[in-house]
Amino acid sequence: MTGIHHLGITVTDLARSLDWYTEMLGMIQWGEEHYPGGHTALLMRPDHSLHLGLDVHDRNGGESFAPHRTGLDHLALAAASRDQLAQWYAHLTGKGVVCSDIKDFVLGPTTGALFTFPDPDGIALEVITIDLPSQS
Repeated sequence: MTGIHHLGITVTDLARSLDWYTEMLGMIQWGEEHYPGGHTALLMRPDHSLHLGLDVHDRNGGESFAPHRTGLDHLALAAASRDQLAQWYAHLTGKGVVCSDIKDFVLGPTTGALFTFPDPDGIALEVITIDLPSQS
């Protein structure tokens, strides 16, 4: 395997989620897939390989996302630098998205920073940057 190709997220209101992911994360819809019991809007970021599917299932009861249930806990999106992380934070908070504070972290020799925020269905999203230790 060479990496993750895409991630499918089940949403309760496709139009609302399409508007949100387009406005907040700069994604564009490049396709749509229909299948028995539902359909998916296919999204991507034009500047890199992030692909998401926003899935609507006929059997969805409209329950809220909860990270403690089996399945997705959160989706972490990579920022190239601390400056880019701060730009995303300013963009999202400027649009009214409630974000956590930017938190610095240390894990062994690795340091970084992150912040978290929910999508319209409460799905836990995160923007993170990691400062890799220098190779000496």
